[in-house]
Amino acid sequence: MSESLPPEKAGPPSERVRVRRLAARARYERSEVLGILDAGLIAHVGVATPDGPVVLPMAYGRDDDHLYLHGAVGNHLLRTGDGQEICVTVTHLDGLVMARTPFHNSMNYRSVVVRGSARRIVDGDRKLRALRIITDHVVANWDNTRLPSSSDLRSTLVLELPLGEASAKVRSGDPVDEPEDLAGPWWAGVVPISTRFEAAVPSSDLTGDREPPASIQSLSGLTPDERAVDREV
Repeated sequence: MSESLPPEKAGPPSERVRVRRLAARARYERSEVLGILDAGLIAHVGVATPDGPVVLPMAYGRDDDHLYLHGAVGNHLLRTGDGQEICVTVTHLDGLVMARTPFHNSMNYRSVVVRGSARRIVDGDRKLRALRIITDHVVANWDNTRLPSSSDLRSTLVLELPLGEASAKVRSGDPVDEPEDLAGPWWAGVVPISTRFEAAVPSSDLTGDREPPASIQSLSGLTPDERAVDREV
């Protein structure tokens, strides 16, 4: 049974990121794509390597033009991705959609796909800026820590990926069952899923009576979406 879905509003930035399956769930508006990225914490990065495709979870950050990824200099995926086409996805799971028949079970979600040619950042100032963006994307804590040393920077590889080819896909709402099943004896509905930050726990080797920085304390009780909105205020 086909679902009743809202019509598409804007076109995709490229055919490579056009949503084809259930295309009415596509979201091409830049504000919606960036909003999903801002609320996310983990990106899955896919690269074609000589040994076959590899997908790994990574922290990330963004500015208006690029997505930034980082890892150790020896990171095989990042080294392979330099100068190559890669694919990055970010997904939020918002609920389990339980229909009257397993055939129509689904999930409510928000996801973004970014495709493009990645490039290693070699300029020191730009590399430091990208690392700050990645750090502060998770929680604005860069200014409350020891800054990276020259040795830290030499051991870290940073890739930038243009945000020119990005699209989102979103599902929300109830299950969509067959009309003849609606009067049946089966339960149908949604099991919401949420992620929420808890109060910070100090490291077991922390000395003194230091309190967490305000930016970390303020996370307590927030969802990732609330954290993203709070950061913009």
